[in-house]
Parts: sequence; structure tokens; C-alpha cells
Amino acid sequence: MSVNIDSRVVAPGDDDYVDEAWQLKEEINRQEDVLKQRYDFFTDAYRRSKVHCYVQDGNLIGFAAVRRDGYILFLAVDPEYRSQGIGKRLVAHVAEDHDTITCHARTSNENALQFYEYLGFEIKRRIGDYYEDGGDAYYLKLGSDVGIADRISDLIRR
Repeated sequence: MSVNIDSRVVAPGDDDYVDEAWQLKEEINRQEDVLKQRYDFFTDAYRRSKVHCYVQDGNLIGFAAVRRDGYILFLAVDPEYRSQGIGKRLVAHVAEDHDTITCHARTSNENALQFYEYLGFEIKRRIGDYYEDGGDAYYLKLGSDVGIADRISDLIRR
């Protein structure tokens, strides 16, 4: 990662970077037809979450919004910065605080599914009509077995 990329944490109740996160999510939605949340749902969930951010020169390039139970509500990395370890590092930050990490991913979101599989997430079940637009989701889980933090640490060293 570039030396001018900073890691930041936005505490629950704060809205630092919420507009930037919305814009990044919307850009990804336009390009990949994923991350289709409504603005009010997104901003409310963001503000209730602990959000791990990566910022370069004042611009948000990736974030993970996480509930207190380790559920990742949103994980997004600017397409221009993918394959640089930012997504792995965001999940690693979540793993520092939680023994188990869970999330949902659209069954049609091949990029997300490959990423989560690479990290060791397991598909626990498929949920039909999970999203407002009728899209199906997989419920994914990482952890509760041996050494989630160690596994993520190993991935980051790659």
C-alpha cells in the first residue's frame, strides 16, 4: 500500500466520511450493479456502526461498516485501488475486535464472493429475495474456529 494511505476509525454515532462512503458505494453500484441500498438505510446503518476507513490524500478509497456483533454491513473498495490489500486489511481490522465475522453478499456478486472465499469465509446458507429488489443473498461466516486473527494476519503478510 502507498505510504500516503491512512487508516481511520469512525465511531458509532459519528458521520465522518458518510457522504464520501455513499458516493463510493454509488459509484460501485453504477459500475457493478451491486450495493443497491437506499440513502436513508445506508446513512442510518453507517452512523450506528464502527467504520474502518482508508483515506488517500483526503479521499475515501475503502471502508467497512461493522455492527457490534461483528456483522459487516458494508464493505467497499474503490475499483482503482483493488488488489492492493485494502479489503483484506479492512477485514483484519474487524477481526481484531471480533471472534466471528459475518456478512451477506449478493449471489450475483462474483467479485465479493471470490474475495470472501479467499479470506476463508464459508457460505452458510442462501436466502431468497433477501434484497429489496428481489435479489438473493448468501450468508457468510468467518471464525468461531481456530485462530481467525491468525488467519487474517497470515493473509495480510501475503
